[in-house]
Amino acid sequence: MSDQSLSTSSSDEDVDPESEHELCGTLSKWTNYIHGWQDRWVVLKNNTLSYYKSEDEREYGCRGSLCLSKAVITPHEFDECRLDVSVNDNVWYLRAEDPDLRQQWIETIELHKAESGYGSESSLRHHGSMLSLTSATSGLSTTSTSSFRKAHSLREKLAEMETFRDILCKQVDTLQRYFDNCASGDHRDEYHRDKVLEDDEDDFPTSRPDGDLLLNNNSSKEKLFPLTSHKGPTGIDFKGEAITFKSTTEGILSTLSHCIEMMVKREESWQRRLDKELERRRRVEEAYKSALTELKKKSHYGGPDYEEGPNSLINEDEFFDAVEAALDKQDKIEEQSEKCRTSRPITLSPDVYCSISSHRYSTKVEEMVHSHMTYSLQDVGGDANWQLITEEGEMKVYRREVEENGVVLDPLKATHAVKGVTGHEVCHYFWDTVYRNDWETTVEHFNVVETLSDKAVIIYQTHKRVWPATQRDVLYLSVIRKILSTNENEPDTWLVCNFSVDHDGYPPTSRCIRAKINVAMICQTLVSPPEGNKEISRDNILCKITYVANGCLPVVSANLR
Repeated sequence: MSDQSLSTSSSDEDVDPESEHELCGTLSKWTNYIHGWQDRWVVLKNNTLSYYKSEDEREYGCRGSLCLSKAVITPHEFDECRLDVSVNDNVWYLRAEDPDLRQQWIETIELHKAESGYGSESSLRHHGSMLSLTSATSGLSTTSTSSFRKAHSLREKLAEMETFRDILCKQVDTLQRYFDNCASGDHRDEYHRDKVLEDDEDDFPTSRPDGDLLLNNNSSKEKLFPLTSHKGPTGIDFKGEAITFKSTTEGILSTLSHCIEMMVKREESWQRRLDKELERRRRVEEAYKSALTELKKKSHYGGPDYEEGPNSLINEDEFFDAVEAALDKQDKIEEQSEKCRTSRPITLSPDVYCSISSHRYSTKVEEMVHSHMTYSLQDVGGDANWQLITEEGEMKVYRREVEENGVVLDPLKATHAVKGVTGHEVCHYFWDTVYRNDWETTVEHFNVVETLSDKAVIIYQTHKRVWPATQRDVLYLSVIRKILSTNENEPDTWLVCNFSVDHDGYPPTSRCIRAKINVAMICQTLVSPPEGNKEISRDNILCKITYVANGCLPVVSANLR
């Protein structure tokens, strides 16, 4: 993992707040069940999470991006270095180098997500023009021309309702003033009548019905007091106002009836649409349940939660079913590749492997060679206690139980006989890395780490992943040896021994499980004398092959057939 870079802006003016929390660095991203976890350069900027194949390839463009507006960030329950970022059905599985780095990424992503809401100031400034366009057009119906006309007619009727409401409010105010003035006039008339009754009856003048001048006892005209003259509010035509009020209410009722009629028609249309959507939803739910049922039946799952490990979501039966399905698929690919494979001539130097060279693993090599020559060539029974488990033509497979450091091992042995080749040729073809890809189909990549001698090399190789098992790698020493015979009757014998070793340049990684191996191929050349004085040909040569593996039987045993 490379160092993470957190870029922060120091200026407070004309700076996008989203750019204040930029984060970039290398994270492991789950690619697929074949390649597993791969290092990717991840950049968090402007509310967007993007990734590149590497930091040097940023100029070629990102390989994918996620908008954090609606993203869901989920820290893994068991893996302290893993976080999942999902947007709808798109899920990114990411792993940081350590838990602190994962927490830094989570906090920064959550900060960007909080700032990406549509109510935030930065979001409005960044997306203002587009939001204004969409909001301006969102009020119009774009489903069809008829629905547009209906909506337009309804808006016109609602506008008429607004006009009628304003007229009606003004009429109500006018009538209210009229009634207030009438009530005020009646109060003044009552006040004057009460004051007249309080005067003395003798001095009270006789009023004339035709005026406000009254005669006193001396028959002289004298204006005692003027009568208060009350007139209704000027400028108000009560009858006209009543007619206008009636017309306004009739207009309101008519418009309301029209609106209700249109709304009933639209309700029927929307009900039909709702029924169609409910039917679509029902079909989608049925398809989802059917797909989910089929997914549960399948043995292949796409996420890292189903890969091999103590917290795997896949049970043991499904795990082995998936492994068998993947192996069957690899067998088909191998059969197709064998049809296109061309054989290459093998060049041998007879004495190149005869001498015993000295290096730091010489003692270990001698121990391994002695152990294999002691137990591998034994038949059923004996000290090795080999048990025959299967037989197919010349191919026989044996097994025996061995306990080493408290661990029970099941070494396997396969024997086969091939005509027309020598043991030296078979061992050389098996040992020399030049021909490795000609017969080995399970290896994804290999390279020679160190050459100890002309017959001993240290090799590192990664095997193709068999989903859902975790990918395996192996670091081993491979040596080829000619076994010297003690008498003339013993056949010419060659041996290739591969066993695991350690190397400072290739420590175990979290991406692969480091497998331990201890295998040997022993090839004996048997020559049958030709008839008469004929020369020995390949028809007289038979190679007896014995392949031994402690714990597993690789693909080479199948290729022996």
